[in-house]
Amino acid sequence: MTSALRLAVLGAGGRGADAYGRWVRAHPDRARIVGVADPAPARLDALAGTTAARYADWRDLVADLGHLRPDAVLIALPDALHVPAATAVAQAGLPMLLEKPAAPTLTGLTDLAQVVRRTDARIAVGHVLRFAPFWRTVRAVVASGTLGDLATIEVRENIGFWHFAHSFVRGNWRNAAGSSPMVLAKTCHDLDLIRWLAGEAPQAVSSEGSLLHFRPENAPAGAPERCTDGCPAAASCPFYAPRYYVDALRDVTSHPVAMLGDDLSPAGRIAALRRGPYGRCVYRCDNDVADHQQTLLRFASGLTATLTAGAFTAENTRHLAITGTRGQLHGHMGSGEIRVDLFSPSAGLPEALLSEAGAEVVSSGTVSSGGAGPLGHPAWTLVARADTVAAAHRGHAGGDDGLMDAFCRAVADGTVGTGELSFATALDSHLMAFAAEESRTGAGVVDFPTWARTALGSAGPGSAGLGSAGPAASVGPAGPA
Repeated sequence: MTSALRLAVLGAGGRGADAYGRWVRAHPDRARIVGVADPAPARLDALAGTTAARYADWRDLVADLGHLRPDAVLIALPDALHVPAATAVAQAGLPMLLEKPAAPTLTGLTDLAQVVRRTDARIAVGHVLRFAPFWRTVRAVVASGTLGDLATIEVRENIGFWHFAHSFVRGNWRNAAGSSPMVLAKTCHDLDLIRWLAGEAPQAVSSEGSLLHFRPENAPAGAPERCTDGCPAAASCPFYAPRYYVDALRDVTSHPVAMLGDDLSPAGRIAALRRGPYGRCVYRCDNDVADHQQTLLRFASGLTATLTAGAFTAENTRHLAITGTRGQLHGHMGSGEIRVDLFSPSAGLPEALLSEAGAEVVSSGTVSSGGAGPLGHPAWTLVARADTVAAAHRGHAGGDDGLMDAFCRAVADGTVGTGELSFATALDSHLMAFAAEESRTGAGVVDFPTWARTALGSAGPGSAGLGSAGPAASVGPAGPA
């Protein structure tokens, strides 16, 4: 019997503990944590338990890797520490899972690409949605060719008004200088999916958007600096902090409530809102990232793709529409439902492949009414979602679990750094995000190949095989490609 992998974890916050650490605790036969680094004692103790070594500074853990002897390292530190931590682990020669974004700045991304080129680092980036049953099913349909040549891809990232306020107005990703632009911090997942489905990097990138609403001039009359300071608009404001953190999430102790601190009693939550960032009026924060943005991508094949991301949605999920020369696909990630319409009366779906990807066919037949047109055509409704509602809500529709499963298999097989678990597969989507932000802030339409070559310099695809990676071939169960 193969012994459990030994893992070291840098960062015991929402991703390190709630996502990756939770998976390890649920699979003691597959992996165990031998060392944890985090500056917060309560988080450190909670993840380290009674067996793992504790470090207040990630650098101390890295310096002790020879003693800990981990098989791999999970990096879930604040964004600004991703590049130095990944560089240190690469120099130690260990495979790693690096939380996205791989780097919060273009300079940092270029530096990391240089590290990969110089050290042949084995880096898997946390683009978890590739490993969710919903998206693997979509990819299986596209890869099967049943939709024909792709014409359009539309992804709508519905951030949710409450989630945007938590993360991008009050939270860690509110300010581009302190973290990264919203198009990278939030939608590099979506850009990665578009790149994955398209099978190629774009030729042109353009983007529009702004910080429309969360500005001082939009504050209600008499609104104080904090929601807890007697706001006259408390009853009507959608963003009143106590209603969210204390009332609506009263039974939640994980993310996002865990961000408040250690005392999550009602009184402890109120105290945290009175003194911490999450109790601030959303119109009086130091935020500057866009609250809505639309990005257009043009590909050499003739495919065009659009990504719409915005704060002002009632749902916190993704909608997808794909059109091809032989059919179309619509999907709703939250429900896991995928509708496929094919134009030929004799067309079929590769149901075995869909089942392997994690989908169930719940209905099929010929559509000839309800606006379907005069000819009629075959259509299928599929459902592909995480095994449990809790896993879907907590873990990117099952993607967190899928990624950890794939990463641990790859560590055991020695294949981290290849296929879907390679730095190259993540590089294009990060570059696409930075190009989109340059476009949004005034550059207009960006010639992506030329721009990317200039941005990467000697770390670019011509010298290291990085970026512009071909489409990943694996469309089956989440696992090493």
